[in-house]
This record gives sequence, C-alpha cells and structure tokens, in this order.
Amino acid sequence: MAFAIRNLSVLAYANGFTLWHYKAAADDSEAVGARNYFKAAGDMLTAGDFLVISSPGGGRVMCVVPDGRGLGTAPLG
Repeated sequence: MAFAIRNLSVLAYANGFTLWHYKAAADDSEAVGARNYFKAAGDMLTAGDFLVISSPGGGRVMCVVPDGRGLGTAPLG
C-alpha cells in the first residue's frame, strides 16, 4: 500500500516541534521506513519532528531529517 494522508495526525505541538502519529493500515514498519514514504506530507513535516508509527507488525518511532533532497525519516535508537 502507499502513504495515506488521512492516517497522519498531530499528537502534540509546541515551540515548532510536532509529534505525529501515523496508522499504517497494511504496510509493515519496514515499508513505512522506506525513503520517500512520507513525501506527500513533506509540506507539513519539519526536520526534528517525531513520527510514532503503528503498523500491523508492530510500532516504531522515527525522526524527520533533512536528506539532501528535502526531508526523509530515520529510526530513533
């Protein structure tokens, strides 16, 4: 499946930082972590934001990072 903007929501916002939640309906955590998965939401995401991902295979937390061509994501920890 692909990224679905309707499954992305804000959990908290303060001082220019946003904590997001994304519910991956059918994609596993590896697919969600792939390069450009969140490209369609690039105008909403800011470097340093965190994404809490819920997927059928488990969960993960990612950070939004600059990747030379815009924004990408990187796993935390």
